[in-house]
Amino acid sequence: MEQGSHAFHELFAQLGLACDRQGIEVFLKAHRALTGDVALSEAPFWTPAQAAFLRESVMLDADWAQQAEQLSQALRWR
Repeated sequence: MEQGSHAFHELFAQLGLACDRQGIEVFLKAHRALTGDVALSEAPFWTPAQAAFLRESVMLDADWAQQAEQLSQALRWR
């Protein structure tokens, strides 16, 4: 599938989260304990709708897959 070109902050907006620089930093700091064996969509802080969106984005290699992977990496960074 052809990948769309979404900016990282747009994923936060798509998930219904604060999407400004400060909001993203606060979110990442609050949830940065995601371990390597937990899929992004299985993290306990997502709503069911957010988890489904992330799971489908990755499974279907959808427009948002690249940003979801970027978010997953950012949440695992120590």
